Amino acid sequence: MQHPSTAELDAGLDTVRASPADEGRVVLIVRRPASGEREVLEEATLDVGDGLVGDNWRARGSSRTEDGAAHPGMQITLMNSRAAELFAGGLERRQLAGDQVYVDLDLSEARLPAGTRLEIGTAVVEISAEPHLGCKKFAERFGRDADRFVNLPVGRALRLRGANARVVIPGSVRAGDLIRHTVR
Repeated sequence: MQHPSTAELDAGLDTVRASPADEGRVVLIVRRPASGEREVLEEATLDVGDGLVGDNWRARGSSRTEDGAAHPGMQITLMNSRAAELFAGGLERRQLAGDQVYVDLDLSEARLPAGTRLEIGTAVVEISAEPHLGCKKFAERFGRDADRFVNLPVGRALRLRGANARVVIPGSVRAGDLIRHTVR
């Protein structure tokens, strides 16, 4: 698989920037039952304690907590579906990014500062302050240029790697569901 170059990624930014600002759609839902595994779902349950039910978020833990437990601010990861498609070189590989909910919505820090709540299906999530950054796995799947690109100032500002969130109101989410701001 040939990975996109920095020039190709830069050329695709206008498509990502054209994402809806206030009201978008859930494009893809992915559960990670175990490390390296992905299940594409039509519907998922978001739970206050467990995040996306059946996902390995809690079991995986986090290097960002003192005790290694799962980080509550990183319970759900949202990724712009246009950015995922750009990095993946098409639709078939985008779920490899490792996020759970892929949305056609502007996830930029300017549009969704920490604390912003989003209604997704019947659930509500809150954007956390924890940055979601490119990592070794992301670089292996999409290339070094993509990993560097998401961590550049423009990549961070647009949250090209995605946004971390926590569930504040449990509910169900389906591919195609509306996603919109509830509190700014």
